[in-house]
Amino acid sequence: MSVTEKIIRLKKSLPPQVTLVAVSKTHPEALIREAYDAGQRIFGENRPQEMTDKYRALPKDIRWHFIGNLQTNKVKYIAPYVSLIQSADSPRLLETIDREARKNGRTIDVLLEIRIAQEATKHGWDENELETYLESGRNNELKNVRFRGLMGMASFTEDRKRVRSEFLRLRGLFDRLRTGCFAGEPAFDTLSMGMSGDWELAVECGSTMVRIGSTIFGERDYGLK
Repeated sequence: MSVTEKIIRLKKSLPPQVTLVAVSKTHPEALIREAYDAGQRIFGENRPQEMTDKYRALPKDIRWHFIGNLQTNKVKYIAPYVSLIQSADSPRLLETIDREARKNGRTIDVLLEIRIAQEATKHGWDENELETYLESGRNNELKNVRFRGLMGMASFTEDRKRVRSEFLRLRGLFDRLRTGCFAGEPAFDTLSMGMSGDWELAVECGSTMVRIGSTIFGERDYGLK
């Protein structure tokens, strides 16, 4: 099945309120172009240099989402054009995004990445840590950052009950923040959870954005420079 056919099938399967992010990290520009020609406009990357190279080479109406662990010293490379940073996982990173956005005369949209998986390798805020940060009001000092919602990755496991529990916990936090700290802010509307192996379960649990790579592009090409 071609990339075009996979994109069409996926979009037919997704509810209209759920946004598809095609995770193109490690995949060549030719495959991204095929997905673009099929109507896909949002792509996810996790390496600043790779994303910047693709941004320069591909159509400018593509909306690039950064979805990987982002080092503060790399923010400056993507700040001029990134559409959404899904992996804002610390006060220091948020402050850096705000500073680099201001330098570029922009407001950058972010999702707060929450650590919901029971795996030490996963990044993100602890729920209590995030709520303490928001209650302090420090987020209100960031004038060039717009908080759009939350992102999280479930545990890599065949235990669907566990994955569902993690997704529902993230949904619960999203709902609390939307009616609490971010009440009256309609821009706080995005819950990004679900990937190729668990997106259907994520949608059942309330996801509004899914990040799908291998289902569209096949297995990652780790040889891509």
